[in-house]
Amino acid sequence: MTIRVAMWSGPRNISTAMMRSFGSRADTVVVDEPLYAHYLALTGLDHPGREAILAAQPTRWQDVAAALTGPAPGAPGVQYQKHMAHHLLPAIGRDWLGGLTHAFLIRDPGHVITSYAKVRGEPTLDDLGYPQQLEIFRTFGGPVVDAADVLHDPERTLGLLCDALGIPFDPAMLHWAPGPRPDDGVWAPFWYAAVHASTGFAPYDPSPADVPAHLRPLADAARPYYEELAALRLT
Repeated sequence: MTIRVAMWSGPRNISTAMMRSFGSRADTVVVDEPLYAHYLALTGLDHPGREAILAAQPTRWQDVAAALTGPAPGAPGVQYQKHMAHHLLPAIGRDWLGGLTHAFLIRDPGHVITSYAKVRGEPTLDDLGYPQQLEIFRTFGGPVVDAADVLHDPERTLGLLCDALGIPFDPAMLHWAPGPRPDDGVWAPFWYAAVHASTGFAPYDPSPADVPAHLRPLADAARPYYEELAALRLT
């Protein structure tokens, strides 16, 4: 039986590196941001590669849900679904989520917002995905890992995550070959340069975030969501 892991992250996190980590397992296939086309179609946002994304994925959330909960092609031991939490728009039904095993990748809002400000000047709370992560967690539960813990001690934190998911830890999760992979989303040329150049998780950087002054209220608004999840993270 395939264990379907839905990993919910926000932007400007280590979500693609985590996808690489799970994709390095011999028993795992990955699905890269399957709700992205629906998100673009419904919001009308003009992201890089928009037309290619709309052509590459279903734009109806019902079709995505059916694919993610139906028979997994090849019947792998694990299907790792990399989800951006902000892609789970309010109009999307929630019942199908009960067929998945959920996990949560969080990052301190100060670091998220500082990074996000470099690519989009005025993000909103919904853009960051914290409310959506907490909604899913409160309904379905699942293990929580903090990006800082992953980077500080990848082997230990991934071992804890695997135990919580009911799958064995595989040392192959710690390293991978550089370059693109066939299961990368069609948006990879725009966003995955750092991961394509990597062979493992980046070194841990304990430096404090330097949040732009005009975005500090956003960081304050996001912090209660983050802290509720962080208090329950695997350590």
